[in-house]
This record gives sequence, structure tokens and C-alpha cells, in this order.
Amino acid sequence: MTTEPSEIEWEITDSLVPYEEALARMEMRVRDIYEGKAPELVWLLQHPPLYTAGTSADASDLIDPDRFPVYEAGRGGQYTYHGPGQRIAYVMLDLRKRSRDLRKFVTNLEQWVIDTLAEFNVTGERREGRVGVWVSRDVSGSILPREDKIAAIGVRVRNWITFHGISINVEPDLDHFSGIVPCGISEHGVTSLVDMGLPVTMDDVDAALKRTWEEIFEN
Repeated sequence: MTTEPSEIEWEITDSLVPYEEALARMEMRVRDIYEGKAPELVWLLQHPPLYTAGTSADASDLIDPDRFPVYEAGRGGQYTYHGPGQRIAYVMLDLRKRSRDLRKFVTNLEQWVIDTLAEFNVTGERREGRVGVWVSRDVSGSILPREDKIAAIGVRVRNWITFHGISINVEPDLDHFSGIVPCGISEHGVTSLVDMGLPVTMDDVDAALKRTWEEIFEN
């Protein structure tokens, strides 16, 4: 565990973290931050293969309910997949001492992902009406590029303390996404940095996340 000059703790867990354990840990940390007993935290981790259902999840989007465990996440959004090869960043910030603006916080998370992808010369983009970060890819024989999702965003706020956060596909098994309609969007695909032909490691992504953090969240 390392503490940055801004007093935000950064923690990286190398082993796969069970989802129930992560939820319990976030709940406790949010309470401690609210009560002034602990500093803000950015927690980088990976989960074993699982699906999560956000507060807007449509049961018909769970195509293969028996494939992996399914958890009620309590965050916004619909169904998402988490698993090895995907960098999860759970962000627990105190918006009482920042801007009490949830929309700005979500925009900052999106920009954090976009700036992190730019470190690898990947152009991440927002799309109106679609949550997450997207990349355009040329398709042989097609005039129009294909749009694939490379990162998901889902947040929750309690007493102006944030939790949950982002996931970036570094090198997950993309077939695992086929058990759901990711975020309720069926007309587009899912990709990862390695799927795009980039030899990027989890350590590379972690370093990029730290490099791009301060300009977005500490200004």
C-alpha cells in the first residue's frame, strides 16, 4: 500500500478478490471515510469470473445465468462481466471536500480512462446514450468502423462518499462477455488492449492510471 502526497491511498491486490469480499471492504471503507477514520482510497484489483447486476439491469440481458455467479452490485448501470485480465479500480473519494457533483465525478472517471488509454496510443471515446469508453476499429470490407467497448463505469455514492468505479479490459477472456448483454447494448462488441494487438501488462496499466490521476482529480 502506498500513500500519495494528496493523502489518497493506492492499494494493489495481486490475488483475485471474491466479489462479496470486495463489497464488504468498500462498505467499511466508505463508512470510515465518512467518519474521518480513514483516507480516500483507490483500490486496484481483479475478480474471479462473475457477472454483476446494476440497479437498471434487465433480467432478459442475462443470457447464461448458470455460467458464472451473478451478484447484485448496488451500483448504477446494467449487467457487466468481471474477471481475470480486467483491471478494476474501485474509487472511494469524499465529494464533500471536492465538488458535490456526481455528474462531474462520472465525467472525471471517463476522462481518467480515456487519458490512461492514450498512454498506449489508443483513442477512447464517449458515446451519447452509452455508458463506458469505446474504441473505433477498422473492419475489412466495411466502410464504417466497428465500435467496441473497452472500459465500463459504474458508481455508487453514499453520504457523498463514492465507491465502485471503473474496469478496463487489459486481457480478459472476451468470450466470457457472451453470457450477458453488456450494459444492455447488443449492437456493439467488446475488446481489450491485447485484443487490439497491444502487448500491455497489468503493471503497465497501473502505472498509466497513476500517471493520469492527478491532473484529473487533484485540480
